[in-house]
Amino acid sequence: MRVASIDHVQLAMPQGREAEARAFYSGILGIPEVEKPPNLAKRGGCWFECGPVRIHLGVEKDFRAAKKAHPALLVEDLPALIALLRNAGHACRTDEPLEGYNRIYVDDPFGNRIELMEPGTSVRPAATSAGMSAGAASRSACATFLTVALLASAAFAQSNPAALAARQWRQTHERAIIDEFVSLLSIPNIGRDHDNIRRNAETIAAMMTRRGVAAKIVAMEGANPVVFGEIATPGATRTLLFYAHYDGQPLDPREWATPPFEPVLRDKPLQDGGKVIPLPAAGQPFDPEWRLYARGSGDDKAPIIAMMAALDGVRAAGLKLRSNIKFAFEGEEEAGSPNLERILDANKQLFAADMWLMCDGPVYQTRQQQIVFGARGDMGMDITLYGPRNELHSGHYGNWAPNPAMMLAQLLASMKDAHGRVLIDHFYDGIAPLTPLERRAIAEAPAIDDQLMREFWLGSTEGAPARLNELVTQPALNVRGMGSSRIGAQASNVIPATATASLDIRLVPGMDWRQTADRITEHIRKQGYFIVDKEPDADTRRSHPKVALVTIRSGDNAVRTPMDLPIAQEVIRVVESARGPVIKLPNMGGSLPLTSIVRPLGTRVIVVPIANHDDNQHSFNENLRLRNLWDGIELMAALLQM
Repeated sequence: MRVASIDHVQLAMPQGREAEARAFYSGILGIPEVEKPPNLAKRGGCWFECGPVRIHLGVEKDFRAAKKAHPALLVEDLPALIALLRNAGHACRTDEPLEGYNRIYVDDPFGNRIELMEPGTSVRPAATSAGMSAGAASRSACATFLTVALLASAAFAQSNPAALAARQWRQTHERAIIDEFVSLLSIPNIGRDHDNIRRNAETIAAMMTRRGVAAKIVAMEGANPVVFGEIATPGATRTLLFYAHYDGQPLDPREWATPPFEPVLRDKPLQDGGKVIPLPAAGQPFDPEWRLYARGSGDDKAPIIAMMAALDGVRAAGLKLRSNIKFAFEGEEEAGSPNLERILDANKQLFAADMWLMCDGPVYQTRQQQIVFGARGDMGMDITLYGPRNELHSGHYGNWAPNPAMMLAQLLASMKDAHGRVLIDHFYDGIAPLTPLERRAIAEAPAIDDQLMREFWLGSTEGAPARLNELVTQPALNVRGMGSSRIGAQASNVIPATATASLDIRLVPGMDWRQTADRITEHIRKQGYFIVDKEPDADTRRSHPKVALVTIRSGDNAVRTPMDLPIAQEVIRVVESARGPVIKLPNMGGSLPLTSIVRPLGTRVIVVPIANHDDNQHSFNENLRLRNLWDGIELMAALLQM
């Protein structure tokens, strides 16, 4: 007989604190939770497993934290994990050096000791067996034994030949990559700045041309151009198209710490006291925790640079592509892609592909790679209610003249209950249910709710106890803004003349945005309002007790690619061969121009993001963590050779 391996590590925890366990082990360490067997689930506790890494937490009545005995987990990018732990309020401690490793200790939420180790440069001369104490030898052997299973997982993430080639090329060309990135970021990219948008398009086309990619700028009257590129691969039987966008959100430069189109490198996040530092000389390494600050750094010029660098790395290694490759870089995504469908419809053959890989958005909040198979649809609506012709003295006319602000509050309250469920008739009708594979993917994703609640200062969430990843697969009705008269020091004792609310509605597969708009409008009518689509005149307002101006903004329906498609499963395998186990989600909560792609081309779309989740996307001081760019280059290389 012999002991073959460790099946799992068992830790104890107090009763009723499973949410904290999920936030730490899944939300921060990134180890997915798995369902306990029914006969054991009734005892409480949680199991977390990822391949050979299996940590089981069981409830102990007279709980005492394990302060000495502990699991030792091998990790990648220990400095990033330390930052994540500290941001979540977990203190990290060092101890005696261990030959060949960088390591720290942290307590889980219950005080259990956890060791986190990363292979690294020796921090002290190796001790001989004679010179090492028995305790130290025991700790070393224990740490090595417990990390064997994790070594296999880490090695798996480095098994893709194209990703490895891209890494090796990047390590000797970091300054050149960043120089090209800085040059692109220095071109202003606000969608309405058409001259600079054209400069961006021409620059990206030139980047592709230098690499032997057949590039062209696809333009139409009244639209910002789409930059197209193509690599024809002899004998290939399928085509993959890589999408990103080069335009950015509008901004106020006064809000930025440094000019948004003068990229700067900082030694850490600005909110953590990050200082501007010079670019290292050619041949000198960049710290992967440094951040590059500029508009478009995270959203969404980084994937363009990652694709170009990945192509350089693959070609330098002499690796051959297996698919026909196309690129499409849009110039007005941040404006809602108003012309993308028109451009694609007029150039169907040019943009035809078996799969579009959309490289936009951030990785998972735990910094793990994620693959997203769809996005919610979106539509907007503005509602204005009316009181007196002009503001009236609240003392003279209060309790007599209808108050539109109060009416608006009552109308909005009628649309949702206290738990966030929409009360509008037939709002949820026709929704396509999640498949078993999609439900399993959601269950396997690390729980991040507790972590986000701490970060956002939230004492509760809508839809609880359902988690965020489950809730974003359902439709949502959000009040994105309200206005009526004045507040604060400028407030007057008046009955307002009007009150307006702006709504955004997120849709899921099975819903049609026009039908949803009709259902909301009908709900307003059922509350006693006469509906108008333009500013009501005096006769209209006198003739009806309650009048509502309803303005519908155009929308898009939701799109979701089935996870079980053979090509979708291949994308998962390739991404995991480059990045290790990934988070798989049926859809993201936000909206992307997926309908504008799928409707004219009849293709499938999968979202493969690379940016850091804390990149200040759409806001001031947007940034990209360099580790995300390096990882993105390896990911793009693997996908290019798929």
